[in-house]
Amino acid sequence: MTQPALFLGLDCGTQGTKALILDSRSGTVLGRGAAPHSLISGANGCREQDPAQWLQACTSATRQALQAAGVDGRQVLGVGVCGQQHGLVLLDDQGQVLRPAKLWCDTQSSAENQRLLDWLGGTQGSLERLGLAIAPGYTVSKLLWTREQHPELFQRIAHILLPHDYLNFWLTGRCCSEYGDASGSGYFDVRRRDWDRALLAHIDPSGRLERALPPLLEAHQPVGRILAPVARQLGISADAWVASGGGDNMLGAIGTGNIQPGIITMSLGSSGTVYAYAERPLISPEPSVATFCSSSGGWLPLICTMNLTNATTLVRELLGLDLAAFNQRLEQAPIGAEGLCLLPFFNGERVPALPQAQGSLHGMTLDNLTPANLCRAVVEGTTFGLRYGLDLLRAAGLHSQSIRLIGGGAKSLLWRQMVADIMHAPVICPREAEAAALGAAIQAAWCHGRLDDPDLDLQQLCERCVRLDPGSETQPRAEHVAAYEPVYQRYRQQLASL
Repeated sequence: MTQPALFLGLDCGTQGTKALILDSRSGTVLGRGAAPHSLISGANGCREQDPAQWLQACTSATRQALQAAGVDGRQVLGVGVCGQQHGLVLLDDQGQVLRPAKLWCDTQSSAENQRLLDWLGGTQGSLERLGLAIAPGYTVSKLLWTREQHPELFQRIAHILLPHDYLNFWLTGRCCSEYGDASGSGYFDVRRRDWDRALLAHIDPSGRLERALPPLLEAHQPVGRILAPVARQLGISADAWVASGGGDNMLGAIGTGNIQPGIITMSLGSSGTVYAYAERPLISPEPSVATFCSSSGGWLPLICTMNLTNATTLVRELLGLDLAAFNQRLEQAPIGAEGLCLLPFFNGERVPALPQAQGSLHGMTLDNLTPANLCRAVVEGTTFGLRYGLDLLRAAGLHSQSIRLIGGGAKSLLWRQMVADIMHAPVICPREAEAAALGAAIQAAWCHGRLDDPDLDLQQLCERCVRLDPGSETQPRAEHVAAYEPVYQRYRQQLASL
């Protein structure tokens, strides 16, 4: 019997941490675990978390995954970590966390972001300088906010880290960052693949922030070996290597095999994301397209909508329907919901950039305002938002041969068919639902394997470990494609009126 090659993948997200154990030799996921996080919410869009919770959740989820896998943790060869993008963790010179971590969904620094955007020369200036347009959720405005709101604490900053960087620090004792996650900070030039030190000097002329920058690692480079006390805490080998890791979208790309041109990954979660691998920095003139670096050595142009299953859940609960009843109503309504058009901007919107927008229902008549049509209208509206984003990626030069669909919404056969029809592309789901955790484990196997074989190909690992579900494959239907097009154009017309 072939000895397994075990790797731990950790996905530390907003709501919780997920862990899985991958045997990279067979490409099989052996066990999974999960643990929740709580959110600190406050006035003016404050959204923070205590990083200590992440450590507890990583420990709990890992031990669950090891138990579910039925393996000895001392066999684990490596660890990969993915984290929520755009956050901020500040450490003092003793490596202690100075305050709760600010998250991607924190908008408390919106005013600071606007001032920085003005200094950069507006959206166009930001695109020209950084390769992306900074937004309120990005890390950079959080630094200016900290300097102005917590000046004494600011003077104690020794390290500025992103969430996954902090977890790597906890695992290894080393502060560093990886190009993919770093590219979402807002103080990184995606063309040059380097920190924008002059932007940090503008925020803090003393040079403290520049000195606190972590060194950058290539995706295939490990951070180092795990610390023995942390290994004991997790229940894994003290000889395990810790991979470079990355942001959740970057490692979700690896976990769906999206590491070469021609594949689109689309996530139907609380919000919606669409991204694709690029071999060069395809900077779109559209600020909604964020051209991040990938965690596999290239670039990852991406769009993210604010409203997806959070909008469909809102309508479902409003109508007092469980999921089965909601899907039944959805199936009863025709394409186009008999003229009912819902713009699902209940949380504002990022793509297109309409932060102050509100949800709105159009085309109501005495005949078409039915529960079934309302269910259809909200699913169509959220999916049209993804189509809008996909159109932007296609305009930037990314051409999809197929869509790999992940997230809770991907479980719905009807929704998968809608995606295939509206995007006019075949759709398939990976067997492993936790794509980001799987991507982290695959990257860990890659980093570990390259220590002995510098030519180890990530593509080979993905082909072995990313398994697609043939039962989920969904082809676009020509008659549906034709029927959706005028409905989508009506959606675009409503957008134009905002």
